[in-house]
Amino acid sequence: MSQFGDGLDAAVQKAFTRPTPKSAGAQMRYLVKQLKGTKAVAQLLRVSQRTVERYVKDQIKKPRPGLAARMEREVMRRWQPQIRARAKQKAATTDGIVIDTRARMGYTAPIGSTDQDRIRHLTVALPPQYAARLFDGQEAGAGDARLQEIAAEALKEVYFQDGGRRAGSLEEVRFTDVEHVEFEL
Repeated sequence: MSQFGDGLDAAVQKAFTRPTPKSAGAQMRYLVKQLKGTKAVAQLLRVSQRTVERYVKDQIKKPRPGLAARMEREVMRRWQPQIRARAKQKAATTDGIVIDTRARMGYTAPIGSTDQDRIRHLTVALPPQYAARLFDGQEAGAGDARLQEIAAEALKEVYFQDGGRRAGSLEEVRFTDVEHVEFEL
């Protein structure tokens, strides 16, 4: 379960203009249409091809919980790709992204400053270049740790250094023990 990756996906999903298919049959028909065949869907969902055909014909209506979760996840990954791309592009070029997080944050600074870690709840608007780095990292398959590093760099510049107006000698921001993270486009 990727906290940062799932948060970025949820933010992009808010841009969808139509709801995703809800019933198991509708989800299966959508996947068959996208993957151009029942065999590919069967391999993707780890079920038999005959089971996929039964869902398509509405002969089976209620999937097992594991299969239902896999179907929903795969439909969400493929739903409205152009709108998803447009939302990411807009965030990466003009609008930026808002991060709302509750985590333990501290920093490395020169001797004599108060750099002790503490739990902070921050809601910060990040500039477009950080939104682009987050989305690029996610598409490149970066793990939660790398996405967390990018978010820490963004918070260092925007929150702690205020775009270069303060804390110029700040070396590193520690962003650990993430309790909650949510993104908004």
